[in-house]
Amino acid sequence: MLLIKNARLLENGTPVTRHIYVANGKIKKFLRPSDKKSVNADKVIDAKNNYVLPGLIDAHVHFREPGMVHKEDFLSGSKAAAAGGVTTFIEMPNTKPPTLTVKELHEKRMLAKKSIVDYGFHFGSSTDNLSEIKKVWQNEHNRIASTKVFMNISTGKMLIEDDVLLKKIFSASKMITVHAEGKKIEKAVEMSNCANRKLHLLHISLASEMDFIKKTKKASKYTVEVTPHHLFLTERFVKDRKNLKAIGKMFPSLKTQKDRMALWNGIYKGFVDTIGTDHAPHTIEEKSVDFDKAPGGVPGIETMLPLLLDQVNKCNLTLTQTVNLTSTNPAKIFGIKNKGSMSVGHDADLVIVDLKKTKKVKNEELFTKCKWSPFDGLSLKGWPITTIVRGNVVFDGENVICDKLISKNKNHRGGEIEFNH
Repeated sequence: MLLIKNARLLENGTPVTRHIYVANGKIKKFLRPSDKKSVNADKVIDAKNNYVLPGLIDAHVHFREPGMVHKEDFLSGSKAAAAGGVTTFIEMPNTKPPTLTVKELHEKRMLAKKSIVDYGFHFGSSTDNLSEIKKVWQNEHNRIASTKVFMNISTGKMLIEDDVLLKKIFSASKMITVHAEGKKIEKAVEMSNCANRKLHLLHISLASEMDFIKKTKKASKYTVEVTPHHLFLTERFVKDRKNLKAIGKMFPSLKTQKDRMALWNGIYKGFVDTIGTDHAPHTIEEKSVDFDKAPGGVPGIETMLPLLLDQVNKCNLTLTQTVNLTSTNPAKIFGIKNKGSMSVGHDADLVIVDLKKTKKVKNEELFTKCKWSPFDGLSLKGWPITTIVRGNVVFDGENVICDKLISKNKNHRGGEIEFNH
């Protein structure tokens, strides 16, 4: 049994101090420090009155395996996740090969077993895999988060522009996530409404998109994601980089200050449901070529929580909003079992954060294989100091300690999550 003592928690938005007891990877009970009941614990962690939050769920990552493991893989990506307080991630399908068949999904599952945090998968769509989409939803609907549809830019045959085929894909899926920029989000919403399917709009980046969302969201069954890079960076970031301008190349592209503030307004008004990193690493060498030739994408899984905690310290965001956007809502949207809240019986996925800790983002200290961040050099106040996955400490504030855990307990790897669609 694990005891986390002197943990500051939020109960209905109010800070309280509790002891948290964990048994068999689950939260067993909460006790007040004044309670005289005693429970034997094999391990004790003193939270020292720091906040303990539910572990983050990043529903939008590209860990590059298979096919591009020089950029990232499930082990390195999960280490970066642990360092960022992320205890569960959902992997996108556009790898090499992309996850477009049930067989390829099974193969990716085997590769992901090296992860040290929990994981799940989105299934891919293409111009010729409708039968596979039907098969996976019929036979393994609790093993996939969504069907990912590219309605704008993509690689190979994953870009789908045929409306008839899109309608069939929407109808065959219980949940759809889309890369749909500009006016195409309107088409995605229309198709999901017609098919009566749940829709999750990824990486919204424009004020015009947010205007549409404000007008239509209440009457539709869709949810909305924004990314840290669109919340904290603008197109000026690219212009200011005299060297390595491609560091700021991503899809969707960085937008104006007006667009950035519209996203924040969407958070404040409750129109944004989740923050997902769209963690998409490339090597610094790949980003060092001409902008037009460089790949688009940016790492972000390690810096999302510090960026948000810094905003909490600046009174631009509350801890409750942070938890909802990064944990509670992703669990609800995708129907992830036993995740997303600190409740008795739920998985003991926890992150202890020190809101007073000030530190700079440093490329050399990152665990992502690509070893760079667009926020390198930025001083942030508020950092994760301990990350716990199902009762196992995987990050101690400086070190990812998975290797020690794995050598002692071969069963301590991340586990695949289940979905309740």
